[in-house]
Amino acid sequence: MKFTAFALLACAGSAAAFAPSSSRQTRSAALFMSDGNPFGGKSLEYTGGSDPNNANYVKLSSALNEADIERRKIREEAERRERAAEIRREELMEKIAYMKDMPDDKEAGTVDDFMFKEGVQDQLDKLDRELVGLVPVKSRVKEIAALLVLDKMRRKLGFETAVPSLHMSFTGAPGTGKTTVAVRMGQILAKMGYSRRGHVVLATRDDLVGQYVGHTAPKTKEMIKKAMGGLLLVDEAYYLYNAANDRDYGQESIEILLNVMENNSEDLVVAVAGYKDRMDQFFLIIPGLMSRIGNHIDFPNYQADELVKIAGVMADQLEYDIRDDAYPVFKDYIEKRMELPYFSNARTVRNAMDRARMNSAIRIFEKYAIEGKDGGECTVSDLMAITKDDFQLLVDEIDNADAEKVIFS
Repeated sequence: MKFTAFALLACAGSAAAFAPSSSRQTRSAALFMSDGNPFGGKSLEYTGGSDPNNANYVKLSSALNEADIERRKIREEAERRERAAEIRREELMEKIAYMKDMPDDKEAGTVDDFMFKEGVQDQLDKLDRELVGLVPVKSRVKEIAALLVLDKMRRKLGFETAVPSLHMSFTGAPGTGKTTVAVRMGQILAKMGYSRRGHVVLATRDDLVGQYVGHTAPKTKEMIKKAMGGLLLVDEAYYLYNAANDRDYGQESIEILLNVMENNSEDLVVAVAGYKDRMDQFFLIIPGLMSRIGNHIDFPNYQADELVKIAGVMADQLEYDIRDDAYPVFKDYIEKRMELPYFSNARTVRNAMDRARMNSAIRIFEKYAIEGKDGGECTVSDLMAITKDDFQLLVDEIDNADAEKVIFS
């Protein structure tokens, strides 16, 4: 009996010793309720360890993702090309069916309709009015216009067409109308839908070639960017290449132009201009340029009678009236001026007209402002008139000057 009571007391003490206290229960609850990790919080979480190769696991995962994206892009691009090819096949079959069923006598419209409706005839008429003479040049421009008109008529009927080579070469002396023809050609191309804007950008070596390494490409590309959708006219193009200087950067500009002429011919027309003999030599040095130009137009020098007519056109545009007895005096001046250096055809005529206008202004000012004739009141006819005396001053200047020492305009 004593043993039993003692055993009971011992068991009760042992149970109390092993029973969890209230503080232990609190700590245990807090342990399991904090972050769910009963083994010490974040100390056992994987942090990559100290092995330097552990970063390769992240790189491999990124590479796999990038490979998946690349495969998807390749697949989408292949599907796009396949769809585009399918569309082209469908369009070709529709075109074949259309051409097969089209009667031979189907009307496409008259040439005159296209010439007038598209505004081409208007541009050709302006060219006739602005350029005196130059019959071969006008004929070549009309031939190009005819090609564009007929090409558009073929497209209207569904015939297969291709943009003809429109790059040009203008050869001739200064003042023979190269820039004027370039402007008209740009407008004709715009009217016919062969260029977006039809404007003309004039460039020389200074606009295209840089002075140091890395300067030429940006300059050339900037001029090309300005001319996109129109016509780029490179005046005196042979100065782009300087064979005497091994460090000249003009060759880089030429290579960029050749690349653009080949790959962007549908959005830019390039015309090169200069003296015929120098341009011929330039084409020999740069054969790739010659092969890319399909239209070569030579501008002949004007005759004296043609230059006199040009003076009349300029006077009409400026609302001046050249008196009838003044024309023979002006022709005498032109014939003498043609024998002197630096003669520039229509540019010389323009300079002479500017001088004649100045002489007219001085004459009227002295007559009415200084001498006080008619109370200082001049008429409209006085303000418009260019007389033989205004041109005679130019003739006297040549007759009385030493041609070897004086530079005439």
